[in-house]
Amino acid sequence: MMCPYCRHDETKVVDSRASADFAIRRRRECLSCNRRFTTFEKIEELPIKVIKKDGSRVPFNREKIREGLEKACYKRPISEEAIEKVISEVEAEAYENFEREVPSQVIGEKVIEGLRKLDQVAFVRFASVYREFKDVNDFIDELSSLLKQRTNKKT
Repeated sequence: MMCPYCRHDETKVVDSRASADFAIRRRRECLSCNRRFTTFEKIEELPIKVIKKDGSRVPFNREKIREGLEKACYKRPISEEAIEKVISEVEAEAYENFEREVPSQVIGEKVIEGLRKLDQVAFVRFASVYREFKDVNDFIDELSSLLKQRTNKKT
C-alpha cells in the first residue's frame, strides 16, 4: 500500500478490524514518514443488474433506493442509520439470492417489507408510489391489511 503523504510503497498494518458491508478497516503506518492512515478493504463483487418492469437492465444502485426511502420518510422520526439498515438488507438479499440479475419487483417488495417494520406512514407513502395506487380504494385496501396485522399482533 502506498503512503498517501510521501508516496513510499512500504507500510505496516497497525490495527485491523471488520467493519460494515463486508469490509476490513486497516490502520496503517508508513515505514518512511511514520504517518498513519486508514484503508478499507472490500470484496470485489460482480455488479448485479436490476431487471426493470419494461425489461431493461440497469446496474444496482444503492443511492436510488436511498432516494426513495428518504422521500417516503420525509418529516418522519426515522434515523439515517435505520434507512441505511433497510438499504443494506435489500442489497444483501439481492446478492445472496441472485447471481447476476434481480427483478426490480423483488427490490421494491423488500423495501416495502423494511418500511412496514420501520414506520407505517413511510410504508404507505412508498407503497402508494411503488404499487401505483390509482384511487382512494387502493389506500384503503393497504391500510386495512396494516390494521389487520396490528390486530393480529395484539391477540
